Amino acid sequence: MLRHPGEHRSAIAAEQCFDKAYEVARGQGALFWELRAAISLARLRASQGRPADAHQILAFVYGQFTEGFETADLRLARAMMTEFSTS
Repeated sequence: MLRHPGEHRSAIAAEQCFDKAYEVARGQGALFWELRAAISLARLRASQGRPADAHQILAFVYGQFTEGFETADLRLARAMMTEFSTS
């Protein structure tokens, strides 16, 4: 696991990996995988006290979907956006 509590360096490494996964998925047009990467990146950013950044990345990806809103990942993203918008 790249991220261990209290280790700044591991948080940076984790963020770099999540960013890369997000970029690759986006480049391939793999919207589902882009969402998965965005969820992971949003969790990390929220844990770093950056809820606005977390909300922004989720909202961007979520807004691209036109169907499947009752799938587990989209429900999770919606719940996370709600949580981060009130933080």
